[in-house]
Amino acid sequence: MAVNPQAMKNLLKVYFIMGSTNCHQNPEKVLQAAIQGGVTLFQFREKGAGCLHGKEKESLAKKLQAICKESRIPFIVNDDIELALKINADGVHIGQDDETADTVRRKIGSKILGVSVHSMKEAETAIRQGADYLGIGPIYPTSTKADAKAVQGLSFLTELRSADIKIPIVGIGGITFENASPLIEAGADGVSVISAISQADSPEKAAEKLYDAVNKIMRNAH
Repeated sequence: MAVNPQAMKNLLKVYFIMGSTNCHQNPEKVLQAAIQGGVTLFQFREKGAGCLHGKEKESLAKKLQAICKESRIPFIVNDDIELALKINADGVHIGQDDETADTVRRKIGSKILGVSVHSMKEAETAIRQGADYLGIGPIYPTSTKADAKAVQGLSFLTELRSADIKIPIVGIGGITFENASPLIEAGADGVSVISAISQADSPEKAAEKLYDAVNKIMRNAH
């Protein structure tokens, strides 16, 4: 699915990321509840201690993909390009330790391509090589990613926007509905969260609060 920048911005509003290791409840139930609450994009990220591999990973991916399809929420796969192509996912998200963005773009054609970046140079390279959106962070301290880089706060986001970089941008890392507003005010198009939804007592309410917070700030900002 080729996606234009404005449509991409709308998809990034509440971007939910998770795999089986991030959930206290059944991942399918968590995803269904999160979609009910208003998430706009989903990324399957099966990583960490005790994560699924091979057939089991593919099986969970397909189940979560079917839930997304039913609700018309794009389904993105983290890092695993082969899996994304095998199950015909809507896109992939890669980090700086994965294959280069232009290599991935050649493999996936017009599917959505997101790239995590941590510097102006990485951002410019990702844009040149065909990224549809940039993921930046961690914005706030986070315990979900063991390999997370140093907390950036809003400085990098502000730097990108003041350099007139217009590509859709989503922030990640320690984001909750209480601290989402400075991020949107600084120029992000949305927030991506893992535990704020996946480990909430009610994933639906957590997603709803994030969705409301982001939309409210966007209305006030424009």
